[in-house]
Amino acid sequence: MTWRRDACWAPMCATGGAGVWAGLAVLARAGICRMGGIELLFLFAPLVIVPLGMALGRVMEFSSSSRPVREPSSTAVIDWFLARLQPVAAATAVMALLLPPGHAAGGLACTWLFFCLFIAVCAAAGSISATASGRIPLLWEWALLIAKIDLLVGGAWFLASRLGIRPSGMPEPVGLLTAVHFHFAGFATAMIAAAAGQFAASRAERRGLRFLIPVVVAMPFVVAIGFVTLPALKTGAALLLAISVAGLAVCLRSLARAMTRRTSRVLLQIAPASVFVGMVLAGAYAIADFVGSDRLSMPQMVRTHGVLNGMGFCLPGLLGWLVETERAAERPR
Repeated sequence: MTWRRDACWAPMCATGGAGVWAGLAVLARAGICRMGGIELLFLFAPLVIVPLGMALGRVMEFSSSSRPVREPSSTAVIDWFLARLQPVAAATAVMALLLPPGHAAGGLACTWLFFCLFIAVCAAAGSISATASGRIPLLWEWALLIAKIDLLVGGAWFLASRLGIRPSGMPEPVGLLTAVHFHFAGFATAMIAAAAGQFAASRAERRGLRFLIPVVVAMPFVVAIGFVTLPALKTGAALLLAISVAGLAVCLRSLARAMTRRTSRVLLQIAPASVFVGMVLAGAYAIADFVGSDRLSMPQMVRTHGVLNGMGFCLPGLLGWLVETERAAERPR
């Protein structure tokens, strides 16, 4: 039972990562290390959000599997390797942001990209294998796959940012912000949507998720495409993403009432409230940016929308589903 044997590993990594992140925030505030709000927001993903998301994915896959509990599997070996690689890759991401853009920072960022690539390739291989065997992946399984692809895209943008590459001539911090976007609005939000889809499907309660989940997991890519193509596409996609995530928040509040653990219910009441405010700000910023208004600046969005989405929605959302899904996986098989 791989997820159970390593049950303490992900919380330990996330807790340690939170301690490292808090230390960096204090040092940045004191002016000891040169790290701004966007850099700190990004680092919250590899240090805290990603280990929790990985653990949630493992538990979801185990709880839906019909394999015997003690069956040896190559998947177990891969899961073990990825879990141990994560803190190493996160540490290199920290070091990459402590250095100025260039070859040294890019070399360190490659480790995080390799980690993200490994996760995405393993997920894609599993989906291809399932499809080849004649089983069509469920909607929540597709959301899990796309979440891991989001992680790869975010890792690639992080590498470009640390190398000093400017795709389509976009200046920094757009590259790093895109990495933030795919780690939070992409990976973490898709993981939360996938968990909601699995939970609702197990109770034959769709609650509109069959329509919401595809939009939630697709729109981060459309927003990113809009950044390098049409401003109108970026604005429209950002508004649709904000609306769909707000809809997901409503579904989460409804699903929370059916949960078996009080901790899960509390966490999944906090997360929707936070993201709803955050998505209102995101929609307002998208409109202001389209019309050329400077009422909402990028630093303001990092301090408000970024914190609400990353720490108010993604963190309690992942924790809430992790607690609840572990209970489902503990039931007799």
